Amino acid sequence: MGEILEGLKAAFLLLVTLDSDLVEITLRSLQVTLSALVISSLIALPFGAWLAIRRFRHRRLAIAVLNALMGIPPVVVGLFVYLLLSRSGPFGVLGLLYTPSAMIIAQVIIITPLIASIAHQSLRELWAEYHDLLISLNTTRHQRIKTLVWDGRRALLTASLAGFGRAIGEVGAIMIVGGNIDHATRVLTTAIALETSKGDFSLALGLGFVLIGLAISVNVAIHWLTRTEREGRW
Repeated sequence: MGEILEGLKAAFLLLVTLDSDLVEITLRSLQVTLSALVISSLIALPFGAWLAIRRFRHRRLAIAVLNALMGIPPVVVGLFVYLLLSRSGPFGVLGLLYTPSAMIIAQVIIITPLIASIAHQSLRELWAEYHDLLISLNTTRHQRIKTLVWDGRRALLTASLAGFGRAIGEVGAIMIVGGNIDHATRVLTTAIALETSKGDFSLALGLGFVLIGLAISVNVAIHWLTRTEREGRW
């Protein structure tokens, strides 16, 4: 018990004094995750809107595949990206393996289906309300998507936050393609795993508190956005 208390005290001290390693790892995690989030959102949000309004032959199959991709194991994604970026892979010449860029690619693959699926579900309901009006105004498909994205921006922001929450806590794929290299690709989750295995519980706990704080912030933001969206509709 005493060892745990000492670890908690040391972790709190690291947070208060803004330990350089803790700050560096946290900033790198945010850099990688936010970069992946921006790229994923630019892909997933318009696709979710398009899928909500477009009717085509295999639409149900496309939605089913999208939902299935939400549950793909991150370690499989990490292995897939590793094979693509390794020296013997098709993109090995780019030298991206064990760099933040490889980690961003893996996170994009992991969270894009999640963001797109949530966006589609939210905008599908909005499209049901706007369908007759937008059709009667003879709007183009681009105008319809633009209208849905703008009016459903709270729901889309919620989808992006959900993607951020999943990406910031990812460890398997990040470990495979990033290598957990000190001062290069070490992020919150991989650093926690490493420091715990080394027995340095103070830094591991400090990083854990930062990760918990980020997770709580994201969930509070999602709850607030969901509530304000419902109140706005009423």
